[in-house]
Amino acid sequence: SIKMDLLHSNGVLIIQHLQRDYRAYQDFLNFMSHVGDPRNIFSIYFPLWFQLNQVVGTKMIWVAVIGDWFNLIFKWILFGHRPYWWVQETMIYPNQSSPCLEQFPITCETGPGSPSGHAMGSSCVWYVMVTAALSYTVRWKDKSAVTLHRLTWSFLWSIFWIIQISVCISRVFIATHFPHQVVLGVFAGILVAEAFEHTPAIQTASLRMYIKTNLFLFIFALGFYLSLKLLDIDLLWSVPKAKKWCANPDWINIDTTPFAGLVRNLGALFGLGLGINSEMFITSCKGKNSSKISFRVLCIAASLATLQLYNFVKIPTHTEYLFYILSFFKSAAMPLTVVALVPYCVHSLMRTTEKKLN
Repeated sequence: SIKMDLLHSNGVLIIQHLQRDYRAYQDFLNFMSHVGDPRNIFSIYFPLWFQLNQVVGTKMIWVAVIGDWFNLIFKWILFGHRPYWWVQETMIYPNQSSPCLEQFPITCETGPGSPSGHAMGSSCVWYVMVTAALSYTVRWKDKSAVTLHRLTWSFLWSIFWIIQISVCISRVFIATHFPHQVVLGVFAGILVAEAFEHTPAIQTASLRMYIKTNLFLFIFALGFYLSLKLLDIDLLWSVPKAKKWCANPDWINIDTTPFAGLVRNLGALFGLGLGINSEMFITSCKGKNSSKISFRVLCIAASLATLQLYNFVKIPTHTEYLFYILSFFKSAAMPLTVVALVPYCVHSLMRTTEKKLN
């Protein structure tokens, strides 16, 4: 439509302005784009928070998974273009004089552009973290404590918005999103996170409930895709556009395709359910050592170190279906490691040390 073309063209002007006048901040903006990567939720934020507060850690995974699932459905409904290919195909520029937008190694996302998954994932997980931190100060009753709570509230929400704005600018700067797409992503993420503030049932969910949720999310997404395919609507229309207009074919990554994100999130949710309902979790995280600061610190350090090793596990990409299967199991292994394997090993080590000392 004409209105959407005008919105896109104005967005291109903003991208050109950022790429021209904020060149000195390129490294910082690329870094902030990585900060907003939803995969950091599973490898950095979740290991930290789960060992500090299991309720917050569990909520974080649920919010991340459901939020990214909604992001996928919205992308399929809205058919949002990405700037780096839109400028090459639009007919609104006279004499085929399309603007030149610089691309970067992280520009060539292959899924539709609206809403931004990075902005949505970043806002929902940081919303969970900020509200969790503030929940500790809201209980303070005396006058000085109330003042401190207000200052803490202002500080944390300021940090929240600084991070969200930085992530949004970074995604626009690398020409992978239009401004309206990142704004939509931020507010969609906040809505999902706020919904889970009033969903306590996830804390007591059984493994059966995790499996049922996984099946529902997968069947709905696959059914939605196949139904529209029968109507001759290809929901993977964005993949060939990305391959055609990406400046460097090596920057195209199967990990950014719509189904790759779906499989990754389903694996993480399944791994969390398997871990929380395991005997190892009950023995270690519900035992006498679980309240010790030393136990939690060791679990955090060991979890972060172990999860970094997963980065060295490269999944073969020559067969798409094999990639999805292996990606599911790799994603499931990460929360399982944080929730059950690492705490159980730390618990066993501390118990052995105590026996020797006695």
